[in-house]
Amino acid sequence: MNPMNISVIIPTYNRAWTLERAIQSVLDQTFPASEIIVVDDASTDGTSESLKKYSNRVKIITNESNHGVSFSRNAGIQAACGDWIAFLDSDDQWLPEKLERQKGFHEAHPSVLVSQCDEIWIRDGVRVNPMAKHKKKGGWIFESCIPLCIVSPSAVVIHKDVFEHIGLFDVNLLACEDYDLWLRIAPNYEIGLLDEKLVTRYGGHEDQLSRKFWGMDRFRITAMEKHLDSDLDPAWKKTLLEELQFKCGVVATGAKKRNNIDTADLYIEKQRRIEARLNAS
Repeated sequence: MNPMNISVIIPTYNRAWTLERAIQSVLDQTFPASEIIVVDDASTDGTSESLKKYSNRVKIITNESNHGVSFSRNAGIQAACGDWIAFLDSDDQWLPEKLERQKGFHEAHPSVLVSQCDEIWIRDGVRVNPMAKHKKKGGWIFESCIPLCIVSPSAVVIHKDVFEHIGLFDVNLLACEDYDLWLRIAPNYEIGLLDEKLVTRYGGHEDQLSRKFWGMDRFRITAMEKHLDSDLDPAWKKTLLEELQFKCGVVATGAKKRNNIDTADLYIEKQRRIEARLNAS
């Protein structure tokens, strides 16, 4: 394997208050990134001013208007010169050995093109322990990816060939775009796991997408529906259909509580169609 060259992509929108911490954590890596690309999604909070001090060490892409995190990550991927991509959300932080540890993993496992590490979780300034369902896994983890997202962007290193094969982030998804990506990657690629906490992941702030939209399962359903006619392993397909049926019921119930009858009816009908496919299999 040729020496690893890793492009780090940091998408950001109105997070000048955390962005410098994220950038500095990349600059402090014991194995240096080949390049750092910050994609500013038309921030209005002084982000451009805070980036000036890094202009000699960071490639800055500024979107003309706000397009969302998927658009920004894709812009970074397309501009990247490295063969490998690492993402860092602008409110997260890496431990200094993060890239060095994953570089070592891939050198020891040259056939593995995607890896993730474990994380430290901080919520509202307090360290918390993730629930068992959030435990990081490695290997052929497609079935584990179906109920919820168990891979986070800030924890991965991924070869650009993977994007050539499965495509980029879906810009049409307003949320759960990372869930969608891993659901497309996991049937095709083994996910390497470093069981080390090399990322500090911060949560609880007001601008997180999980607070912006109700019924996040709506976006997961859209992602799962992409696989309905794909050539999945039969056991994987059954697991997908069962979870899809369940999530349609959850969204329908939530829509009824909000008196959104049209939406409720839509997901009840989806649920019926999935039930029919399950009964026919």
